[in-house]
Amino acid sequence: MVDAPSLSRIQRARQRITPCVKRTPLTASASLSERLRTNVYVKLEIFQKTGSFKVRGAFNKILSLRPEERGKGVVAVSGGNHAQAVAYAARMLGLPAVVLMPETTPRNYVEATRGYGAEIKFAADVRAAFAEVAEYERQGWAFIHPFDDPDVIAGQGTIGLEILDDVPQVTDVIVSIGGGGLIGGIATAVKTLKPGVRVWGVETEGADCMSKSLAAEEIVTLPAITSVARTLGAPAPSERTLAMARNLLESVTVVSDAEALAALRFILERLKILTEPAASCTLAAADRLRDQFSPEKHVVLVLCGGNMPPEDLARI
Repeated sequence: MVDAPSLSRIQRARQRITPCVKRTPLTASASLSERLRTNVYVKLEIFQKTGSFKVRGAFNKILSLRPEERGKGVVAVSGGNHAQAVAYAARMLGLPAVVLMPETTPRNYVEATRGYGAEIKFAADVRAAFAEVAEYERQGWAFIHPFDDPDVIAGQGTIGLEILDDVPQVTDVIVSIGGGGLIGGIATAVKTLKPGVRVWGVETEGADCMSKSLAAEEIVTLPAITSVARTLGAPAPSERTLAMARNLLESVTVVSDAEALAALRFILERLKILTEPAASCTLAAADRLRDQFSPEKHVVLVLCGGNMPPEDLARI
């Protein structure tokens, strides 16, 4: 496997980031259990600081840097939750931050990232933003990749340790996929400690680079992200995250935007929490996978983020 983080690396990440991040709730849901006819729990990363899981990886990466590696500060590429996470982590650790954002980034992400103190530079699209990173690194900035970094993945993997702490009887975990760092970290932690647990991935149509790459047995780059689940907007996985998905996941289910939004409405109505489509799609996938579950199973849905742009909410 391509330089994937080990369980011990994830355990060290938990020790490192515990003072910096929230221990988010994991609760049973009677409504979802009735709907899926099994035992369903939700891991509420929507209540993490900045509204998503991304601060775990951002803090772990920055705290793993030697003082001389921090250079002028940190630079990131993101039009979503990673932007806010890096900006917040940098502020808390006393470092300057630059975030390269696509011009189409929703206003709420721009304002929140700027509010955490980061300097924002706009690029035509995410590929153009990534193309600018090399120059910042040449100038002495430390790049915090959104998913293709063992320390970032290890930070996200701490969610897996918390799942096992809170639901030791877990049999299944459903996680959405952007670039694959979150699910790779969670799957590594959970399956190393409890190999029988099944980890299921989910993407939405128009943001399904991982499922296409798995089918092609090589990295497939999407020409554009067309899904409403914007925070699943990685154009391609990396060699590292593709290898982790191939080795650790049961499958990747691709759901429609309509399914993800219907699930979002159900979660809002019944659980009284507002997620992003990138998180609610886990319920849509669970609906597709319901034949895999039984009354004896214990299924955890990772609700990874809740930064729904108000204009998007108004439209649905």
